[in-house]
Amino acid sequence: MEFGKNNTAFGEGEFAARIAKTKTRMEAAGLDALIVCDPANLNYLTGYDGWSFYTPQAVVVLQEIDKPFWFGRGQDVNGAKLTTILPADHIVGYSDDHVQSTAKHPMQALARWLQERGQASKRIGVEADSYYFTARSLEVLRRELPNARFEDADLLVNWIRAVKSDAEIALMKQAARITELTMQTAIDTIDVGVRQCDAAAAIQAANTRGTKEYGGDYPAIVPLMPTGVGTSCPHMTWLDEPFLAATGTSIEVAGVRRRYHVPMTRTLYLGKPPEKMRHAAEVVLEGISAALEVAKPGALARDVHAAWTRTIERHGLFKDSRCGYSIGLNYPPDWGERTISFRAIDETVLEPNVTMHFMPGIWLDDWGIAISEAIRITATGVETFCNFPRRLFVK
Repeated sequence: MEFGKNNTAFGEGEFAARIAKTKTRMEAAGLDALIVCDPANLNYLTGYDGWSFYTPQAVVVLQEIDKPFWFGRGQDVNGAKLTTILPADHIVGYSDDHVQSTAKHPMQALARWLQERGQASKRIGVEADSYYFTARSLEVLRRELPNARFEDADLLVNWIRAVKSDAEIALMKQAARITELTMQTAIDTIDVGVRQCDAAAAIQAANTRGTKEYGGDYPAIVPLMPTGVGTSCPHMTWLDEPFLAATGTSIEVAGVRRRYHVPMTRTLYLGKPPEKMRHAAEVVLEGISAALEVAKPGALARDVHAAWTRTIERHGLFKDSRCGYSIGLNYPPDWGERTISFRAIDETVLEPNVTMHFMPGIWLDDWGIAISEAIRITATGVETFCNFPRRLFVK
């Protein structure tokens, strides 16, 4: 990487198209400015990439100016110069006495900058439900800019991200190769007597090492690997205890390439699986096939959910949660895009290059099973990103 070069994975034309789409949605919402604080959206609009999201930072889009502005901590300015496609005069840093201070707040600095830019009385959108935009941030902005009108523009950029470009799909296909290697490492490593933490270490090493051609990034979620009764709890990680015989373990990982995620889940049983688990695996696999037959351009997200639900209920199994969600570019704490869900009430029309994690896990009282696929809606149907056996693994 070098200063003054485009160090992102995309051409400037792609960023220009993203900004244009953002401004179109802003205009429809009556917004003069947009403050984006979700780090995935910062990356999407400018290329910015850094572990700096523990302090307030933003990308600001102004309707009357072509390029957006990056706003963040002063010591991260060089990171913005190195990773974004922005010129130096569109990168704004605030002084360190605003950081984790009881006397100042970074949004005071942003408010002053907005005022200098003539935005003090404008309609300004904020990501009100973002993990990274706090109640204090909004309070400070409203206090410092009393004549501005702040509107909830949450997910405005996220919905643009839901349909990927071909360049984004190419990165996700690379991520899928890392996913396959990572999952194979997990299945090879987990065994009776192996400490859970040692398996987690091997999984994370494989995830970071990637392939011979390219390495992997850190995932937005650490490896999830509930074991035994823990398989009834989908979001457990690991302990330093050994894996036990006659137990199942659900493994959820994601390969990541330039922040683009491709998740996958498989379940491994150490020993002879009980009949209820074998039966559940068969039903889940049948449900996946039924759902993927429906997933195509023009179908509604709820149609995929309905196909899955009809299949498993015919066999006496029930799942009251969604069975999939939009994926792609992301940062901790989640690789989901918080837009499209495969659930009964989601009327979203599926389009080519919509990418989803079809996650039909079943979690019961004291056990569970999860087998998933990351999928892409194509021009004519659907394809899976990963080429990995879709079954209950037994060891």
